[in-house]
Amino acid sequence: MAQELYSVEQVANRLGLHVRTIRNYVRDGRLQAVRIGKQYRITREALEAFTGTPTASLDVDESTRHVETSSIVHIDAITRPEADRITTHVHGSLNHPEAGRLRVETIYDEDRAVLKIIIVGDLSPTAELLRLINLMTTPE
Repeated sequence: MAQELYSVEQVANRLGLHVRTIRNYVRDGRLQAVRIGKQYRITREALEAFTGTPTASLDVDESTRHVETSSIVHIDAITRPEADRITTHVHGSLNHPEAGRLRVETIYDEDRAVLKIIIVGDLSPTAELLRLINLMTTPE
């Protein structure tokens, strides 16, 4: 029978404590854990012994999983008109129905001639937006 192992993050969330607090409990020997690689794993039995109460299984509902990415695009040696053109196209692409959930911020530093584009959102639309930026910034 497979033993249930929980990460420090899962235990912290379950107990409403900070991750550092759980790590300190493990290091102090107050909470029994096994080190696997660079991470601690806590058995269900150890968690029950620590809390003094039975622990319900931490079931993961994969149907509610959301995967997101964060990207920062740094474009240097760019003029204000070029930066404005790219910014307009990037923000315009967000109106496309397939854009998904994307949040985009653009920052132009005129002193350094640098444009930064910060993208946070779903994987596929982010990949498409990065392809668009690549097309607009690649010399012909």
